[in-house]
Formats: sequence, C-alpha cells, structure tokens
Amino acid sequence: MKKGVLIILLSVLLCSTTSIMAQTEPEDIAMATDQYQDSFYESLKQKGIENYDKAIVSLEKCIKLKPNDAVAYFELGKNYLSLKQYQSAQDSFEKATQLDPKNKWYWLGIYDVSFQTKNYPLAIETIQKIIVFDEEYKDDLISLYMITNQFDKALLSINEMNDKFGKSEDRDRYKLQILSQGKYQNAEITNLIDQIKQHPKEESNYVNLIFLYSKADETDKALDVAKQLAKEIPTSEWGQVSMFKVYLDSNQADKAIKSMNVILSSSKIDSKIKHRTLNEFLIYANKNPQYAPDLEKAIAYFDNDKEVDVAKEIGKFYHSKGQFENAIKYYEKDLKTNSDTDRETNLLLLEAYTQAKQFEPMTKRAMNMIEVYPSQPQFYYYAGLGNNQLKQFKNAKTVLEMGLDYVVDDKTLEANFNIQLGESYNGLGDAKKKEEYFLKANELLKKKK
Repeated sequence: MKKGVLIILLSVLLCSTTSIMAQTEPEDIAMATDQYQDSFYESLKQKGIENYDKAIVSLEKCIKLKPNDAVAYFELGKNYLSLKQYQSAQDSFEKATQLDPKNKWYWLGIYDVSFQTKNYPLAIETIQKIIVFDEEYKDDLISLYMITNQFDKALLSINEMNDKFGKSEDRDRYKLQILSQGKYQNAEITNLIDQIKQHPKEESNYVNLIFLYSKADETDKALDVAKQLAKEIPTSEWGQVSMFKVYLDSNQADKAIKSMNVILSSSKIDSKIKHRTLNEFLIYANKNPQYAPDLEKAIAYFDNDKEVDVAKEIGKFYHSKGQFENAIKYYEKDLKTNSDTDRETNLLLLEAYTQAKQFEPMTKRAMNMIEVYPSQPQFYYYAGLGNNQLKQFKNAKTVLEMGLDYVVDDKTLEANFNIQLGESYNGLGDAKKKEEYFLKANELLKKKK
C-alpha cells in the first residue's frame, strides 16, 4: 500500500484586524501562537522518539488553542495509529477530513486505519475518495478488490489502468489469477479484441488472446489471431505460427521447416500450439518421406516435455498406418529418452516387433520385461512367441507355461497362449500335446464368440 509522507508547513492564520482587536489583545494573540507552535513542535519531537502518549498530550493542547486545526487532528491520528488505538485514530483522521476534505493525506490516514484493521469495505470507500485526487491509487483499489474476491471489478480496473498507465507486474499477476477461473475469460477475450483494434502493433495483446483461445481448445481461433499478428508484426515469433501453416499448405517445405524450428524453440509459444505444429509436420513428412530427418530434429525439442510423450505418440501414428519399422524407431527412442520399463510403450513395441517379424529383439525385450513385471502375462506370451519363431521350442514351452498361470478373464490371450504352446510341442515332436493345446484354444475362441 502507498504510504504518504506529510511535510507540514506551519503558517500563522491572520484574522481580520478589526475582529481580533475586538476580542483579544495583540499580546494575547502572540502568546497563543507561541504556545501552539511550542506544543506542536514538542509533539513532533516526542513522536520522533516514539513517545506517542506525550505527543498526544501536546497535540491536545494544540487543539484546545485552535479547535479547527486539521493538521493537529491529522498528527493526533498518526500517533493513535502508532499506539494501535484504531478507533481514536479513525476519529481523529475523520475530524481532519471534515475540516479539510480536499487534502488526500487526511483520507489516507483513514485508509491506513481501515487496512490495518481489515475493515475492507471502509478501505474501498476511502480509497475511492483518494482516487479523485490521485488516480494511481486505483492500484490499491485493485488490491482491495482481489482481497475481497470482487474479481469483476478488479478485472475492469486492471484493464483501465493498463490502458492509461501501461502494464505492471502486480496487475499482470492479479489478471493471471482472475483468468485462471474460466468464467472471466470471455470478458478478457472481448477486451483483448478491442485492445488489438486500438493498438495493432502491441504484440502482448495478440499473445494473450492466443493463449486464452488455446487454453479453451479453440486452436483455430488462436491460429487466426497468429495470422493477424504475422501481418501486423512480421518479426514476431508468434507470427511464425500462421506463416508455418501458410508455407506448409503451399508446399514451401523449406520455409515451413524454418518457421517450425522458430516455433518449437520459442520459450513464449504455448505447448499446445507446438504440439499441433509438430503433428501437422508429421502428417506432411509421412506423405513426403524425404523430410523425415527434419522430423527427427523437431522431435528433439520435446525431449523434456512433461505433458506429452511425443516420441510415443509419433510411434502410435506410424503404428496405426501399418508402418511398423517407423513405429519401432520411435518407440525405442521414447524408451531410451524416458523410462525404459514403461509398460504401455513396451507392449506397443513388442506388437510392432511381431508385425515387423523382428523376433530376436522382441524375444530379448520380452524376457527382460518379465523380470520387471513378473505377473504380467503379455510379456510371457511375446517371449514364448519369439522363442517359437526362433525355433527355441523348449524355452518357449517353459516361459508360456509359467505365464499361463497369470492369465485371468481374458479368453483371447488364453487362447493365444494355448496356440503357442501347441506350436512349442509341435516343434518338440509331441503331436499329442500339440493337438491338445490347439483344441483348448479352439474351445476358448468359441466361448468368446
């Protein structure tokens, strides 16, 4: 809160000579003036050494000599405030404002009392009177609105102050706090659109609007704002968001890649926009494989991304397209960069190995994962499948029999275990056991239907 420093210039108020002569002799006037000044200076001296009680006694003498002296009441209020005698302080400050309502320092005395006593309604009422003299005190009003959860009024005042005096760190912090509550975002979107119309070269308004649209998952609107920004401020990093899309749509790959790298390396651009940019380039690179090395470089920007496991998601993309070699590459990259034992990624990788007929690395990884997840039947299944394909039938039989004990309420997986056990016994030359397991698998698949 702002603290005023009061510099008091004492002056002798001269009444009309006729009036004075009619009531008091000149010697009496001089004596009263001297007594007032002596008492007033004594109060200042005592206040300076924190003898507030003695200062109050001296000020009471001043008021007795000059009952309508606003300065004395103001000083009296300050001493009461130092003693934490809040009601007496408030009464004194109020008397000063009654005697001189145009002095903002007297109102600030009441404000100090109300703030220290947490009488926020009075603090708001008082600061509104002070704003008439000094509009910058509206920052105090904003703080009071935040304390009393009057966020609508706070947001309106913040925007007014930003428009008139420029932004401030405190107001930006308050605004972020308010906008974290979704119901205020529409009002702020409207305000930012107006600000952009009034100040088309102010980048921060575009960026804040893009952020709000992005947070609300209105990415198309965010991109429209970025396009407008690129037109008004071509050097803006955010402007590259729209330029990337323009370049990609017009098949200007080199320019698109340059814009993409600016976007992905920027500390200012929202992560959702970055993910969308990468996803669009992934689709483009899938159709134009010559740009796969550029995709590799782009993915490196996300190595420390805690929100989205980018390499895994790209692996899933290629997996869904049946491009298992590419899927394997990104699953392996993800496991190397993040946790090598992530269950989901390992299961995806084992499935991709199977489809790509890479049975040796599949078997090795499945056996390693059994040590990490000894009760997960899927890893036993892939280990058995791999060993069968590598013609290591005894190893396959052992691992499959172990894993089958962990299969619960999964007819398809149980049937697959029996099929692989049948293959193992077939490889070992036991035709009877082979038929036995194949029949079990067939019965399980019928039950599933």
